[in-house]
Amino acid sequence: MSSVKIECVASEGYRIGESPVWDEKESALLCVDITGRKVCRWSSVTKQIQAISVDAPVSSVALRKSGGYVITLGTRFAALKWNEQLVTTITHVDKDKPNNRFNDGKVDPAGRYFADNRRSIYKLEKEESIPDGMCIDTEGKLWVACYDGGRVIRLDPETGKRLQTVKLPVDKTTSCCFGGKDYSEMYVTSASDGMDKEWLSRQPQAGGVFKITGLGVKGVPPYPFAG
Repeated sequence: MSSVKIECVASEGYRIGESPVWDEKESALLCVDITGRKVCRWSSVTKQIQAISVDAPVSSVALRKSGGYVITLGTRFAALKWNEQLVTTITHVDKDKPNNRFNDGKVDPAGRYFADNRRSIYKLEKEESIPDGMCIDTEGKLWVACYDGGRVIRLDPETGKRLQTVKLPVDKTTSCCFGGKDYSEMYVTSASDGMDKEWLSRQPQAGGVFKITGLGVKGVPPYPFAG
């Protein structure tokens, strides 16, 4: 059996890193820093990180079938053209609630982008809000990042039994996804918001992005937004 290895690939100290998604065409990992108002991309080829700043809290990012990405930005669905660093609003909900924002978002197998704001769920065109940061492997098992738990756990969704636990060097693990050439690598985002200096000194990689190898399973590629 493979030995599990954990590596911090991006030690950017994101305030609330979230929504990791693998871009196979670019061999890169996308994620967002919600309160840092950034969409970030780490290249597995160059090992470099790029970031695009946006004008509101950005809670999720997804691939787009026609090219580029789609993000949930405040209470907007918006298109993101990476090379041009261009953000264009697709649709705006809850215009009468300026203090509201999307909490999470994900694309379903039909290519619809769902997002929730903790009160309502909207779709852009299977409810798939992931407040605990989950993903699924090819064996149908669920992987869950445990916020303030410093771990990712593998569960059998039918029995609820915990099958595996992977501890990380930070407490605030937020979400996870599979990636890499054959989707055998797992990427985990984390947060640093709410941590004081003493806590941060004990966990200097808080807010980083981690790569886990040697899990012995592969993940399901992300679905792109069909629009």
